[in-house]
Amino acid sequence: MTLMPLFYTAMVALAGAIAAVALWARVRRSLKVVVLALTAAWLVVAYGALAELLSRPKPVSLEFARSHAAEAEVLAGRIVEDEAIYLWLGFGDLAEPRAYRLPFDQATAEELRRALEEGREHGGGVKMRLPFEPSLDDQEPRFYAPPQPRLPLKPPPPGDATPFEFDSPGQAT
Repeated sequence: MTLMPLFYTAMVALAGAIAAVALWARVRRSLKVVVLALTAAWLVVAYGALAELLSRPKPVSLEFARSHAAEAEVLAGRIVEDEAIYLWLGFGDLAEPRAYRLPFDQATAEELRRALEEGREHGGGVKMRLPFEPSLDDQEPRFYAPPQPRLPLKPPPPGDATPFEFDSPGQAT
């Protein structure tokens, strides 16, 4: 669920409080009508602005709720030279992915390209370490393709044979 209804409800409550103060103030009736009209127009514009923001990638510098996330899964990435790096990130505890925008940096763009290619070659995904950390002081890569998961263990042999014994049906012992 998005937080848009919650934010819009808070804006309506604040606008209602401002309009109520204007209505109770001892001013001319025409000024009260203007304040109510401006409040109604502001609510329409605010709803349109929130709806428009839903389709825009958020700059990573504005992320507060997940600012301490240790890792994210890179679902998609797009690099626009000298402009930005656009990422679609998935978090384990969220059902819906989130769109983010990183400032363009040539080294980061190359690192993302290499990780995406490696992830495609190995048939796995790409992870991002500390997605909202502004700068990484250490030299570990920010984007990486995680190692392939271990294959499941084979079932134990039937009967009372141990895994290290082999009985060939054609040989007598």
